[in-house]
Amino acid sequence: MHVLILGAGYSGTAIAKAVAPAAQSLTGTTRSPERLTGLAQAGIRPILFDGTAISAELADAMRQTTHLIQSIAPGREGDPMFRAGGTPLPELLPNLRWVGYLSTVGVYGDHKGAWVTEETPCKPVSQRSVERIEAENAWLAYGAERHIPVAVLRLAGIYGPGRNAFRNLAEGTARRLVKPNQVFNRIRVEDIGSAAAFLASRGIGGIFNVTDDEPAPPQDVVAEAARLMGVEPPPETPFETAELSPMARSFYGENKRVSNARLREAGFEFAFPNYRVSLAQLWETGTWRGK
Repeated sequence: MHVLILGAGYSGTAIAKAVAPAAQSLTGTTRSPERLTGLAQAGIRPILFDGTAISAELADAMRQTTHLIQSIAPGREGDPMFRAGGTPLPELLPNLRWVGYLSTVGVYGDHKGAWVTEETPCKPVSQRSVERIEAENAWLAYGAERHIPVAVLRLAGIYGPGRNAFRNLAEGTARRLVKPNQVFNRIRVEDIGSAAAFLASRGIGGIFNVTDDEPAPPQDVVAEAARLMGVEPPPETPFETAELSPMARSFYGENKRVSNARLREAGFEFAFPNYRVSLAQLWETGTWRGK
């Protein structure tokens, strides 16, 4: 398997680690020159890509690619792969056998706390989620046309080493915002990597929610992290009076419980099925600090 990860950031790097044992080559793009060394140290051949111009180096990697992970946000003009370089995608990716598209559970919109599955109609609230649906559909249509399996991974709130409630508590930025009946799903970044590797290795396409088993109030996660650290949790703050950015406030406008049953039924097992198991592992191993 020759793997190309477009947008090898936090999730993309975790996917690279998960697929590495089966990969003959592993390439990842970044728009930041500062990240090139870090990607190389992670065993990823790094290539600069700003989402528009495809360099000769990237074009060479694309010709070799059999398994593609697309993690770059689409923007208002659509997915960059369908507009970059001016060359038709089949010519850029002649050996492509599988695509994994990283999307978001935000495409479902608000369901007032009800459970949603991959069959639930999408009613996105934010423009960014509208753009994600358009990109999902573009990749699924491309896969159908070319007879290539496309797996759409709808990700919940991502956390893991270096990005978690422990770090927020240690840095004094943790908050316990309380909005009655509000819950969120979340997902450990390593489980994203493992899920992508599972689907890629089996050539499985379709839409999959990649999320934990237990949607929970966000303040409970902070309280559990504080308990494990042996520190006092920050005081509870009513959501209505909290000072939040428009983007942060928009997340609280969507309330749903997201089911991962389809991915489990395909045979995937989560290493971190809920936030308590995950936080305990981060704390006990010290990996919560990240690099």
